[in-house]
This record gives sequence, C-alpha cells and structure tokens, in this order.
Amino acid sequence: MVFIKFLKTVDHSALIPHLFRTEYSKIIAVLCKTFGMDFLESAEDIASETFSTAMLTWPYKGIPPHPTAWLYTVAKNKAKNQLWRSRKFNDLSKDIKIENHEMMDAYLDLSNHNIKDSQLQMLFAICHPVISVESQIGLALRILCGFGIDEIATAFLTNKETINKRLYRAKEKLRESDIQICPPNDPEIEARLETVITTLYLLFNEGYYSETNDQIIREDLCAEALRLAGILSENILTNTSEVNALLALMNFQYSRIAARKNNLGDIILYDDQDDDLWDQVCIQKGVVYLHKASTGDKVSSLHLEATIAWWHTQKEDTKEKWNSILMLYDHLLKIKNTNWVALHRIYAMYKISGYKAAIIEIEKLPRLENQYYYTLLGELYVHEDKSKARAYFIKAIQITRLAQEKKLLEKKIMTLSTSD
Repeated sequence: MVFIKFLKTVDHSALIPHLFRTEYSKIIAVLCKTFGMDFLESAEDIASETFSTAMLTWPYKGIPPHPTAWLYTVAKNKAKNQLWRSRKFNDLSKDIKIENHEMMDAYLDLSNHNIKDSQLQMLFAICHPVISVESQIGLALRILCGFGIDEIATAFLTNKETINKRLYRAKEKLRESDIQICPPNDPEIEARLETVITTLYLLFNEGYYSETNDQIIREDLCAEALRLAGILSENILTNTSEVNALLALMNFQYSRIAARKNNLGDIILYDDQDDDLWDQVCIQKGVVYLHKASTGDKVSSLHLEATIAWWHTQKEDTKEKWNSILMLYDHLLKIKNTNWVALHRIYAMYKISGYKAAIIEIEKLPRLENQYYYTLLGELYVHEDKSKARAYFIKAIQITRLAQEKKLLEKKIMTLSTSD
C-alpha cells in the first residue's frame, strides 16, 4: 500500500516518455513477430494508443503499481479487440487458429524472453537489403528505438517530410517483398549486421551528443542502445568482435555521463570533469568487452573508437595518453574520413604539440558550417589572437541550437573579455 501511494506521487509526465522509449518498440516487435510485417502499421497504432491511454488515465487514477505490466495488458487488449473487429486474423496468421480471447493470449507473449527474440528478429527484418541502408536505419530508429520523426530527421540532417516519405516507402517495400520476421540464418546475419550495428551506434550518439529537445544528454537513449546491443551479444550468431567493440565504446562513454553536466544542466568539458563521478563498473564492463573484441584479425572503426574512449577514462593528462589517442585517430581517419574524426584528431595534436601546430592542421580543412569546428578554432586562437577567438566563438553560437552550448560559449567570450 505504501508503494502504491508512492507511485501516485511520481511525476507521470517524466515516467511515460521514459516507458515510451523502452516499451513502445517491444510491443511493436512482439505484435509483428506474431502476426507478420503486414501488421506493422496496426502494431504502431496499438502501441501509440496504449501510451495515449496511459497519458489520459494515470494523471487521474495514479501510476499503477506495475506500470510496464499495465502497458502490456492494455496493448494486448487493444490488439485482441482490433483483430476480432477487423476479422483479419486468419489472413494475418494462417497457421494460427483462434477461437476465443483466451487462446489469443497464448500467442501475444510479452515475456522477457520472447521480447528479446522478437526485437532481434525485427531488427534483422528491418535491415533487409531490399530497402536502402538509409531506410533500414531510419525504420529501425523509428520502430525499435522509439525515435520521433524530428529526431530521425536530425540524425540524417534532413527534414520531416523526407523522413516520412522514406519510411512509408520502406514499409511498403518490406510488405511487397514478403519479408518474414524470423531468426536470420548465417549469410543474412553477415550481410545485415553492419547496418544493425550502425543503427545502435547512431542511437547511442543521439543520446550522448543530443541535439533534440534542447538536451545535451539523453541518458534514456544511451541506456536503450546499450540494452539492444546487449541482446546482440547474448545471441551466439551475433556475438561478433564488432558487437563487443560497440559495447566497449558505449560502456566507456556511458561511464562519464554523470560528470558531463552539473545540477543546472550546464555542460562540463572533459578537462573539468570530476573523475570521482565516473562509473567504474561501466569502465570495467567496457574493458571486458574490449578484451572480447580483440579476437580475430579485423580492426574496425569501432575497435579504434572504443580504444580512444578507454584512454579518455584515464584521467591523468600524460604525453603517453595523448600520443596514443593521436595515433588511434590517425588510423581511424584512414578508415572513417569524416569531419568529426578530423576535428578530434586536431584536438589531440593540440594537446601534444600546442596550438600553433593545431592551427596549421585545422586551416587545411575546408570551412565547415559546424559549431564544433568554430569552437575548436576559438580554443586554438585564444593563445594567438583573442579577437579572432571571440569571432569564432560568436560564429559557433550562431550555429548551435542548444541553449547549454550557447551558454558555455558565452562564458568563454566573457573570459576573453576579462583577460584583455
């Protein structure tokens, strides 16, 4: 009774979005595994309606003692009602003969084991080569990770209309091609696992370097990416070196989440972080996964990024640390030649060789309309030309959309003013 009273005092406006992120995809995966890809849009509607019911009910009746179980029960009932009303049951699943609601309960299995199997199978079904890689990632982010259309558009640097059209076409193609939601065989795993890994990598990054909803960190997205990657590692067919490298990277990064912002939500940069807040359990998990990832001859970008992330869990600012990080970025740049890698490599060079060498390197890059590019230029020119540094910080402020980043950059400009 005390626990129930406590739940009624919990802020449903915070709990429901969290549960939406973690449970929405599970409901869809189980429904689609049971009734097939043709049921995908209905499954999305049922999952959405379930959370709408929670939004309407919980503020007045209080949060139920077991919120997740409540959601599953409501989703089951909505699925049963829709199927009986539409009389499409035999069309959707010809091998299942249902005579009453009780028999349907046996097929709507929302046990933890079936949820994991369903999500893994759904992830590989979505990542089928009949649709483009961009569509695979977008659809997986929407269906299995609970991303909103705005969030997916941000991840792909495009607009909502483009994403809506892309997802609609992808769903149609999967239906037309009669893609089954079933355990993938060895050749399918090899062909699709890279896209699955990329999807989870994007999900984690959206949480760790979030640019949506004016939040710099979205811990729930990071936790969901870790959970889904864990499902891959628990399956013998998908427990590969790259999957373990991904989990190592995620755990090393996740270990520093608590130290990356203060109580006011302000950003705390790496050099100013309190390493006592770093989660040592996560770091040790990362070490275990990195050790597992070391098997085999292939060195992927994930192996390099995970090793760089490990070095960042070593607080001491030693020459060995930054030399190692620079060498890793040199190697990574050959595999993954992106602006993000180039900018981080230049920062590592700055830590070793100083601002003049780093300025020479960054001036070699094409002008990037990116706040991190201008922020790094500002940092480097603080030592060379304060007026230039101020101009670069102002340019970064104009580009960034996050209030926390603007605030941090404004503080840098104020520091420049007081040091003039």
